[in-house]
Amino acid sequence: MKMRDLPEHDWTVVLRRQPVRMVDGQPDGGYTSMFELICCDCGDHPGLDYREVPPKLQRIRGPYPIALGVEAYAEHVKRHPSAHCPVAAGTVPSRSLTL
Repeated sequence: MKMRDLPEHDWTVVLRRQPVRMVDGQPDGGYTSMFELICCDCGDHPGLDYREVPPKLQRIRGPYPIALGVEAYAEHVKRHPSAHCPVAAGTVPSRSLTL
């Protein structure tokens, strides 16, 4: 399922299984056993590979084992209590993000 196929896009942060890599905004090669935190409010984009985001966002992403990921998620969402994800249209940036 692609992001643009999802009925709702009102999320700002998500804990997801870490893909082996992202190609054209989609997971490719399966998933690792680790999880990552994607936060749109911090400037991250779910269609970018871990290696395509700057170090600041890599530190937020993790990776985390599931239990630590859940803890990191709970702490991180407290920073953004009422924001809206700016990538609701499901578009993927054509190049890496820079901060």
